Amino acid sequence: MTEQTPHPIPTKTFLANLFSAPDLESFIKNNSDVMKIPEFHAYLSHLCKSLGHIPEQIIKSSGIERTYGHQLFNGTRNPSRDKVIQLAIGLGLNVEETQRLLIIAQRNTLYPKFKRDAIILHCIKNKRNIFETQSVLQDLGLTLLSGDEKYG
Repeated sequence: MTEQTPHPIPTKTFLANLFSAPDLESFIKNNSDVMKIPEFHAYLSHLCKSLGHIPEQIIKSSGIERTYGHQLFNGTRNPSRDKVIQLAIGLGLNVEETQRLLIIAQRNTLYPKFKRDAIILHCIKNKRNIFETQSVLQDLGLTLLSGDEKYG
C-alpha cells in the first residue's frame, strides 16, 4: 500500500490550490503523491490490521460469503458499492471512514438525499450491525445490501 503523507492536505485546501494553480501540468506533477489512491485490497487489509481484526472476523460481521470475502482481501475480486458498505459496517467504521473506503474502492459515496443511502448512513452513524441494517432496509421495502431484490 502507498504510504500516506504525514500531514495530509485537507480536500478543501487541495481543491483551492488546484483552482488557483497557474499551470495544471505542474500542479499534477507536484502533487502526484497526494493524488495516488491505494489499491483497495491493500487498504482494506491495512485497515483491518490497524483496527486489530483479522479478515475472517470482518468477512463474517459484514455478511459476505467467505470465499468471496477472501477474494476481496487478496485483490482477486473488486467489490461492488454494496460490498464496500457491508465491509465498512463489518469493520465498524464511522460515516467519514465509510465514505473514504468507498472513494478508495472507486465507488459512489453515500448520498443522504437518496432514501436508501440515507437509511444506510443513519445505520452507520448509530453503529447498527449488518443484520440490523438489512432489517431496516427490508422493513422499508428497499433493496438489501446484498443486492437482493426488495422484500415486502
